[in-house]
Amino acid sequence: MKAIKILTILTIALFFSNCSKGQNAETISVTDFESKLNAVENAQLLDVRTVGEYTEGHLDKAKNIDWNGNSFESEVQKLDKSKPVFVYCLVGGRSKKAADKLKDMGFTTVYNMDGGYMKWSEAHPKMQKKEDAGMTKADYDKLIASDKVVVIDFYAEWCGPCKKMTPYLTKMEKEYQGKAKIIRVDADKNKALFNELGYQALPVVLVFKDGKEVWKKNGFVSEAELKSQL
Repeated sequence: MKAIKILTILTIALFFSNCSKGQNAETISVTDFESKLNAVENAQLLDVRTVGEYTEGHLDKAKNIDWNGNSFESEVQKLDKSKPVFVYCLVGGRSKKAADKLKDMGFTTVYNMDGGYMKWSEAHPKMQKKEDAGMTKADYDKLIASDKVVVIDFYAEWCGPCKKMTPYLTKMEKEYQGKAKIIRVDADKNKALFNELGYQALPVVLVFKDGKEVWKKNGFVSEAELKSQL
C-alpha cells in the first residue's frame, strides 16, 4: 500500500512538471513589463538581439545573449530558474521564441515584452539620443510624394529575409533608374518612424504610385513578386 502511495505521488509530480514545461511564456505590454521589472530586485533582464543591435541602445542593466547565437542555451543555464526572467528583442519575434525556450528549460516565470525595444523606445522618446531619431514622418511623406513609382523597403542588418533581398534590390536600383525609386530604410536607425507607421516585423515592402500606397507585404518578397507590382 505504501509503495502504491509513493508511486501515485511521483506520478502526480511528474504530471505537473510536464504541464509546467509545456506552458508558454507570458507576453505583456511595455507598461506591464516595466512595472513588473521595477518590482523585482536585481531582475534578470535579457536582450536577445545581436551584439550590434545591443550596442546601439538597450534597456538599463540588460544582459545580452543572442537568441541566434551558438551559446544561447549554455549562457541562460547560468541564470536562476526560480526567479523571474524578462526578455525582449527589437519587435518581439525573437524574444517570444527565446522566452518559450526558457519555459521549456524549466524557468518558472518568464515575461516577453510585446513590441520589443521599438515599442519601449516609442514609450520613452526622451531617453533616445537626438542623433538616433532618424527620419521624421514629414521626411517620409516627401519621399513617397513622387510622380514616379516609389518602392520602400524597411529592413535591418540582422534580418535574415532582408539580407536575401539586398542583392536584387541593389540591382533594381540601377535597372529602374529614371522609372522608379527604390528606397531602403534601416528600421534600427528609424525606430520612431517605424513605430509611428504601426509596423511590427521585418521586412516591410511597400509600393506607392502618385503618392498613394498600392501594395504592401510584410515578410520576404521575391524579385519576381516585387517586379509584378511595378
